[in-house]
Amino acid sequence: MRILYVSHSFPLPGQPLSNVGGMQRVATGLHDALAAHPGVALHSRVLETSWKATPYRMPGYMAGLLRDIPRTVAKEGIDVVLFSSMVTASLATVVGGRVRRHGARLAAIPVGRDVTLPTTGYQWLVPRVFNALDLVFPISRATGQECTRRGLPEGKMHIVPCGVDTALFAPPHDRAAARRELLHAIGAAVPDDTLILVSVGRHQERKGFQWFTDAVMPRLPADVLYLVTGEGPTTPQIRAAIERRGLDGRVRLLGQVSEEVLRTLYRGGDLFVMPNIHVPGDIEGFGVVMLEAGLCGMPVLAADLEGISDVVSAGDNGELVPSEDADAFASAILRRRGDRPALAAASASAARYTAAHYSWAAIADRYVQLLQRPGAEGRLRTAVAGE
Repeated sequence: MRILYVSHSFPLPGQPLSNVGGMQRVATGLHDALAAHPGVALHSRVLETSWKATPYRMPGYMAGLLRDIPRTVAKEGIDVVLFSSMVTASLATVVGGRVRRHGARLAAIPVGRDVTLPTTGYQWLVPRVFNALDLVFPISRATGQECTRRGLPEGKMHIVPCGVDTALFAPPHDRAAARRELLHAIGAAVPDDTLILVSVGRHQERKGFQWFTDAVMPRLPADVLYLVTGEGPTTPQIRAAIERRGLDGRVRLLGQVSEEVLRTLYRGGDLFVMPNIHVPGDIEGFGVVMLEAGLCGMPVLAADLEGISDVVSAGDNGELVPSEDADAFASAILRRRGDRPALAAASASAARYTAAHYSWAAIADRYVQLLQRPGAEGRLRTAVAGE
């Protein structure tokens, strides 16, 4: 199968921190998995750019695709044009006719906010993009529901989860040594029995980092340490919550970290926290960082909200609690703190479950199976790796 992969979400070559986030992880991870798939001849038209430069480079990139997509389809005998998000998929409304004349189909992967962005012009466009596509692959049931609310016929939709790089992320051979490495990396000296919580992501309101700092951390004892990576628009509010609640030293903002430090956090921490809150128009489509943490042996404690609910399987890789329920979050953390053998068992289970269900190789194979189906009409199907 000849696939033309189109994405605007790639970081600069050799600079992975220049463009980070869930959309970027999905775009690059799937690209590499498809490139390695024995049944795929992959052609790519990707924008490699920094996060800050993306808005300035997008107009020229999108304009070039209007010419490059039909030309590449004709020259290379492309079977499917696969857009990694609804942003680039908007071009299907313009190039669809020329692409189909050469026998190719058009498909896209909605990830969440690229469907729900609450602006009038964009919401006018979304149903027209769905109409121009042949196949649509939302990354979660929540994202799929947002798509159907905007007119996507269920016959076009197949829900396929995100994957994780099993070569890049793996549990440590010695978790005690990994913990020492983590404490050394962040320059922390804490008692051995300290429970280390970790959150990873861009500091946006929906991530709930400020809420968790303000509402949950004051309910926890002093031997619970909360480490938060990333930065973003709500960083000042998180800092203000730390100061207001007297949590200096117990909540540490690490900023953007390298892949090496990220793996150190995943392997040395005790519990990964996804404390998301509902923000209208800003859905959490999946939460690929939960897969990375789980594969490294860190169980997840997460809000039962939106795409997160698809990722966490109770008793397998973590626990779901109601969003914005501070008592539920605190109680779950205290249970983990008070039962270290159970926490160790949960760690091993998370690594096994994630590896078995979410490898990028299995996810890419599922995409290929679905893309090879002629027409792809019929009932809604939910694709789970390993099915």
